[in-house]
Amino acid sequence: MAEVIGVRFKEVGKVYYFDPLDNKLSRGDMVIVETARGLECGEVATPNKTIDESELTHPLKPLIRIADEEDLKHLAENRLRESEAYKICEQKIANHHLDMKLVNVEYTFDNSKILFYFTADGRVDFRALVKDLASIFRTRIELRQIGVRDEAKMLGGLGICGKPFCCASFMGEFQPVSIKMAKEQGLSLSPVKISGTCGRLMCCLKYEQEAYTDLLKRTPKIGAIVNTPEGKGLVVENNLIARTLKVKLDNAPEDVAPKTFFVKQCGLVKDGYIKVGKKELEEFKGLE
Repeated sequence: MAEVIGVRFKEVGKVYYFDPLDNKLSRGDMVIVETARGLECGEVATPNKTIDESELTHPLKPLIRIADEEDLKHLAENRLRESEAYKICEQKIANHHLDMKLVNVEYTFDNSKILFYFTADGRVDFRALVKDLASIFRTRIELRQIGVRDEAKMLGGLGICGKPFCCASFMGEFQPVSIKMAKEQGLSLSPVKISGTCGRLMCCLKYEQEAYTDLLKRTPKIGAIVNTPEGKGLVVENNLIARTLKVKLDNAPEDVAPKTFFVKQCGLVKDGYIKVGKKELEEFKGLE
């Protein structure tokens, strides 16, 4: 077993474990720790707790110190430096005629490195830009290309639901979302209706997927053959929430509309299946 604290370096970022070294810390405390990027100042998101060592993916790094007033002042100064560096980098990108969009700038706490995050449609040769920036800031420069989901998380905004982006307000890490989820939840496969502001599938498709997966196990799918109180038929529509089925009865004339039954009234003969076809995968490839 190992005693750890969880530290977050961004307002809504991933939580990393560190060794508290016998210090008792509370949620919201600011601490200085050593990371792969050098010394960083982060906020305690998880107070002291004990976990199994099998949960650790890397050796624990120790807490350096609890942040004091001088550290917090330095952190605030870095935020001002980042704002200035952003303006300078934007101007340099324009000067070099690079097809890239600057999204964010981060100084490491010890000022040993500046990270510039950007988006671009393809690969960008930014070697001349790096040299230019290094000559201005006199420190290590790293340009990091990110995706549109990461851009949305950094910039924030309002989703189509009218609320702040999930990724920017409470999601520490992105979860995989697929077209199959939208299909299993009976949603319209329209890019406008199932994609977020970032242009990718909405993260909220993941939230209820577990419930829908459970319901699908207990509900005949479209294409299933079932026995009903009025005879055998083919399921042409199902409502997972209402637990109802629309069944085209074998003994009914062609021009008669399907009849609605509750799931509990029907016995499954042969289940159907939900499949995302190649054409659908190709059509929505860019959304996942």
